Amino acid sequence: MSRTSHCLPDASVPRASAQPQLTRLAETARTPVMFYLDGAPVQALAGDTLLTAILTHQRHLRFSEFSGAPRAGFCLIGACQDCWVRCETSVGVPGDAQCIRVRACSTTVQAGMRILTDAPRAPHADDDRGGAHD
Repeated sequence: MSRTSHCLPDASVPRASAQPQLTRLAETARTPVMFYLDGAPVQALAGDTLLTAILTHQRHLRFSEFSGAPRAGFCLIGACQDCWVRCETSVGVPGDAQCIRVRACSTTVQAGMRILTDAPRAPHADDDRGGAHD
């Protein structure tokens, strides 16, 4: 199994509405920055946190790895651990990527970033770790 497969979204997770959570009302003249959100090219503005950049395109920041419910951050200052998303990074082998977790509320968007909001599903009760997570 390649590392890329660990970064793929779970098709069984329900999708939230396409309407964005945030609407930008100020600072609209900053330089546009293109990044990838779940594989689709989108724009943010220079200086945006990932949280702002993502929520100006969709209603959720990520889906809970335990319940599959959409999450949009909580404290917005880096204390609650609810805004983790994954950033795909190249490992030098074409077609192979590694995912690192970053806090969306305190990470500034950079041109070309590849951000994944779909979390891998948590283990189920019948796996070898035991215990239900849903």
